[in-house]
Amino acid sequence: MSEIPFCAAPDPRPRTPRLATPADACDSHAHVFGPATRYPYQANRGYTPPDATDAAYEALHRALGIARGVLTQPSVYGIDNRRMLDAVAAAPQRLRAVAAVDGAVTDDELARLDDAGVRGIRVNLVDKGGMPFESFADVARMTARIAPLGWHLELLVHAHDYPDFRRTMAALPVDVVVGHLGYMRTSEGLEHPGFRDFLKLVADGHCWVKLTAPYRITTGTSVPYADVAPFARRLIETRPDRMLWGSDWPHVATKLAMPNDGDLLGLLSDWAPDAAVRRQILVDNPARLYGFASGYGADVAVRAAVR
Repeated sequence: MSEIPFCAAPDPRPRTPRLATPADACDSHAHVFGPATRYPYQANRGYTPPDATDAAYEALHRALGIARGVLTQPSVYGIDNRRMLDAVAAAPQRLRAVAAVDGAVTDDELARLDDAGVRGIRVNLVDKGGMPFESFADVARMTARIAPLGWHLELLVHAHDYPDFRRTMAALPVDVVVGHLGYMRTSEGLEHPGFRDFLKLVADGHCWVKLTAPYRITTGTSVPYADVAPFARRLIETRPDRMLWGSDWPHVATKLAMPNDGDLLGLLSDWAPDAAVRRQILVDNPARLYGFASGYGADVAVRAAVR
């Protein structure tokens, strides 16, 4: 598989962030990987990640003052969720998960995933191997099956490029979570019609946004990725109660210099200068969406009522 690129490892020494991290803060987007001998990657993948262990993930959170985390299924594992679920099983009080499934998953398996801390399904429309369905119509049918669980649909998608994105997402019976600030390059500009429609979808309250991976949309080269700030601020101003922060650790397949995680969290002080808004983003919003407020095994009715 020599044509599949290997990814650099994350910075092992995260700096202290330049903001006071509130109690019960949550990292809503990260991945764990390896070892490949135990958790093999699928052949149909776009990159080969470095090992990213449970211990390193926990050390990251200690350094940043993070109490809770949400692990998101990466495309390299396809619908094999074992690596992620093993990590959640080792820390069920503080971790939740967003899994990948296909149309063949049974209702019994969905129930088992719910018991294991899964709170949504992820469909990656960007990276190779991340789309386990034949079409988005199949994805929509799956959302009808996960709705009774109180789950959501997480998408990695270039929101500005997806046809009728607002109308398509609004028709789904579950909330939608979109990663990487909508995944539109900043060079497209704040007034891009697709970004304006995305903001309208967010304003409707049907869509949550992960303020993650600014290095994937910037035209800059390093922190603070100044051109990303206006996009983050516009999203936060639109619906602060629908914003989530995540580290995107271990930053796989980044094409820029490896960022320091303390510096990345520090960007939130510029994007959301108000400490009360930052608390919404870091604590209140993820607690509601992922069921932390009700503890492990949160009541389905509480999660379903989020929308």
